Formats: sequence, C-alpha cells, structure tokens
Amino acid sequence: MEQRDKRLPKRVGNYVHAIGRRKRATARIYLAEGAGALLINNRPAVEYFGSFLNSEEHLEKTLKVPFYVTGTVGKFDVKARVAGGGFTGQMEAVRLGIARALCGVTPEYRTPLKQAGLLTRDAREVERKKINRRKARKSEQYSKR
Repeated sequence: MEQRDKRLPKRVGNYVHAIGRRKRATARIYLAEGAGALLINNRPAVEYFGSFLNSEEHLEKTLKVPFYVTGTVGKFDVKARVAGGGFTGQMEAVRLGIARALCGVTPEYRTPLKQAGLLTRDAREVERKKINRRKARKSEQYSKR
C-alpha cells in the first residue's frame, strides 16, 4: 500500500480537501475547478462576512490572496465549513486552508505561496486569565505601605 505524505492536502474525488486554523477558528476547505465561487457555510462569502466587511475590497485582500499569488483567480470553486472563533480568525483560517489546498492541486504553487507567507500557521492565541489577576498578566497595584 502506498504511503501518503500527511502534510499534503487530501484528494477526494474532484475535490482537494485541506484544513486551516487561526486562533479558535477551524476551516475545512474543499477546492474544485470551477468559475471562482466562494461559499462559506453554504452562503456566498460576501453574505457570510457581510456585517463584518466594510467593503468587498477587504474580502479581496484576505480571502483571495492565495489565488492572486498563484495567478488562479476565477479558476477554482471553494466550499468552506467554518466553526469557532470570530470573523477575523475565520477569515484567516479560510485563507490558510485555500493556500494549503492550492498546494495539493499542483506542487509548483508551493514556492510563491511560501514566499508570500501564506502557508505559515499563525500560532498566536489569547492567553488565559490567571487566578488573582485582573487579566492574563495585569495584577493589582502593589502598595508598599
């Protein structure tokens, strides 16, 4: 039986399946050849992020960056299932998932995506609040007398 590299995205039928994470958000991405439709939780991305987006430019600057870097704008349909986190975390999780899925389409896309920093998982998360503190690090003001 052939051993599959677990770091590469998985091919399932016509789709390439990849996972992206950011903060508490997780995005499962299904990438297939198509007309460039971007569906998130079975809704268009503009509608899903509608209240969060100031304009469609914000969507272009975040979600579609992997397509611009690889020169594949409008060539792939994206279906994403997103859970957890807030809008920013979800948006960046989808972006990472799209970049990883594009690497599964063709290994040649890996170099430009890596140079653009789109394949790096942003590991920063909110630090937990500690006991006897106001926030994660802020404590009561010390009084000597």
